[in-house]
Order: sequence, then structure tokens, then C-alpha cells
Amino acid sequence: MRISFVLNNSDTEIDLTDDTTPLLWVIRDVLGLKGTKFGCGKAACGACTLVIDGEAVRSCLYPVKFAEGKQITTIEGLGTEENPHPIQQAWIEKIVPQCGYCQSGFMMATAALLEKHQSPTDDDIDKNITNICRCATYYRMRKAIHRAVELKGTEISETEPQKS
Repeated sequence: MRISFVLNNSDTEIDLTDDTTPLLWVIRDVLGLKGTKFGCGKAACGACTLVIDGEAVRSCLYPVKFAEGKQITTIEGLGTEENPHPIQQAWIEKIVPQCGYCQSGFMMATAALLEKHQSPTDDDIDKNITNICRCATYYRMRKAIHRAVELKGTEISETEPQKS
């Protein structure tokens, strides 16, 4: 079976014999993008979170057949080392990770949140980001999310034409 989708802004086609394979394993093992992590395998922890058509999706239980025609972003598509996304920059500035294993999932959940809420409250964050961090860096993540909002505002104002 051939499945086509847009991955990190690039058209992608894959051939699979089992279209029920979880998207997580296609991303990691077939396409070689290792930033998305396997955590619990039950869609509870969020380590495998991707953004699919603007929504945070736990990819460990998401059959690849449902990816057909979708726009998918992984942590590798969020930014680059030379030009980090405001979320990644905020994570660095606020020294969020301890072990770091779950952080790509948190950043992707944050990316989906910021598409819906340009300036989320702490309550918005708590309701929308339900990933789990064993190191309990939630307080730093919340600070980083608010910092990402500031950085995105700066990014937008730098690209807007100046009014005279």
C-alpha cells in the first residue's frame, strides 16, 4: 500500500505492507527521524507527539493509513540548529530539560497549542498539554511556553512592514 503525506513541508510517499503500523514507527524506522520518541505505547505519556493538520497527535497509536493526505510536522521540522523555532529557543533559554527524553513531544504539543491560542494562559496550558515528564520540569516548561509567545511576537513584528 502506498501512502502519501506532507512531512516537514516535503511531499513524502511510502510503501508499506501493513497500513495499521503506528505512524511513530514509520517516522522513526522507515523515514529515519529519531526525534519523536517511544514512551508508553498507549498514547498516555505524549513522548511521541507530532502535529498533524494543526493538532497534537500521539503517534504511537495512530495508524499510518490515517496519515494519507495530511500535513505532519515532527520536531525535526520545527526549526533548525542555526534557526531554532521560538519554542525551541525558549526551551534553551529557560533550561527546561533534565533528561530531555520527553521534550520533543512537549515542544510539538506546544506548537499545536500556539496555533490555537496565540497567548495561552496557565489554564490553557494545563488543559491542552497533557504530556508526562518523569523529571517534573512542568514549571520550567510553562515559563518556556510564555517565553515562546514573547519570541513569536518579536518574530512577527520583525517581519511586518514598518508603519510611517
